[in-house]
Amino acid sequence: MSAIIQATNNTKAQLQHHALHEPTWVKTSLIVIAVGFLVLFLCLPLGLVLFQAFSKGWGAYWLALTQPDTQAAIRLTLLTALVTVPLNTVFGVSAAWAITRFEFKGKSFLTTLIDLPFSVSPVISGVIFVLLFGAEGVFGEWLAEHDVKIIFAVPGIILATSFVTFPFVARQLIPLMQEMGNEEEEAALSLGASGWKTFCQITLPNIKWALLYGVLLCNARAMGEFGAVSVVSGHIRGMTNTLPLHVEVSYNDYDVVGAFAGASILAGLAIVTLILKSVLEWKQGDR
Repeated sequence: MSAIIQATNNTKAQLQHHALHEPTWVKTSLIVIAVGFLVLFLCLPLGLVLFQAFSKGWGAYWLALTQPDTQAAIRLTLLTALVTVPLNTVFGVSAAWAITRFEFKGKSFLTTLIDLPFSVSPVISGVIFVLLFGAEGVFGEWLAEHDVKIIFAVPGIILATSFVTFPFVARQLIPLMQEMGNEEEEAALSLGASGWKTFCQITLPNIKWALLYGVLLCNARAMGEFGAVSVVSGHIRGMTNTLPLHVEVSYNDYDVVGAFAGASILAGLAIVTLILKSVLEWKQGDR
């Protein structure tokens, strides 16, 4: 019996050895393919954006960024992120806490709903908001009577962005909090700690890196969202154009420098996001 077990272990060891020691040409081919894809789909587009942005010199680039429409688009993008990210952070923490710490009817349904924006096209979500709050929508008449503008205004942009970004924080926290369990929290409560104190001193330190990771992803998507915002914004220059929409409008107007200058800002935000994402992944892995 021991001989059979030994033979089985030897076979597994040989398979692992062969799997980890592929021929040189296989490793080289895989590395070349991976690097080729990175160069083709990441480095070249990024390089093209920077090349076109500075094609007429630093002065033209700076002029494009300081134009009133560009400044308005940047401000609106930042405003949307500043409103959307805190809202989705509160929702994500609350939803993760409810799903992982309580048993209630509809729990599975709530978990499924959180994933809904991942399965629905952003354009479709924008159309849904138009059907609800547009002039001919379900609530359109009531909103018009009370002089409340949602579609083709800032509130509609924030609503659409919130919808497409609300799963990110919750989806980072739910698996972690399920894996953590609630033993430490129950011990703190049994010793007389309040619910808020338990959350601040026990739960939050354990989930802080995953929470920051979710917030980072939510912020990146909020600043770069195009489809849903495009439907509800109305493309009003200087008023409802976020930075991605401003890039499209500038490019359609043959303002190449202006379009790629705006795109360079988004590319810079993406690079910063990737760096912070790597740091947070390292922190999570280290923990």
